[in-house]
Amino acid sequence: MKLIDTDETVLVVTGIEVPAEMNDRPLAYRLKDEIDRRGGGKPFRGAVVVSDAWFAQNRIFHLCAAVAIGGPGVNALAGALAGSLPTLVKRDERVFIQGRWDGEEKRASLWGMDRVATAEAVRAFVEEGFCEDFLRQAWRSGAAPGTVAADPPHPRS
Repeated sequence: MKLIDTDETVLVVTGIEVPAEMNDRPLAYRLKDEIDRRGGGKPFRGAVVVSDAWFAQNRIFHLCAAVAIGGPGVNALAGALAGSLPTLVKRDERVFIQGRWDGEEKRASLWGMDRVATAEAVRAFVEEGFCEDFLRQAWRSGAAPGTVAADPPHPRS
């Protein structure tokens, strides 16, 4: 039985240590709910929450679009992406959204200097149009005929 589709399923990745499980995993499930809602019930067009350890061990799923929640110190995927993704949002040196989803690999990293700031990064990702842009690009292969993909995101402060 097929559980995910690497062209449709978005992975929401959290750290595996206790602080990440306590603070970031609930945020990941909120983001998952939002992604699932926007998937409109299409098969596999939704999100699956996984740990950074699971993501690292299952290389085939690196083909999926992925959003890391939690900073580089608590999330290995966020740590791996920190130096390579552009910063799209940086507020008061506390809230960060990094991402690139206009190429082959669709990646975002949402984090903050503490749990409140990480929650703010997730909120901003959803409410300020980043999630919509990300999903439009991630689901581009399944877009309806005539649908135009969004332009790449522009940095916002």
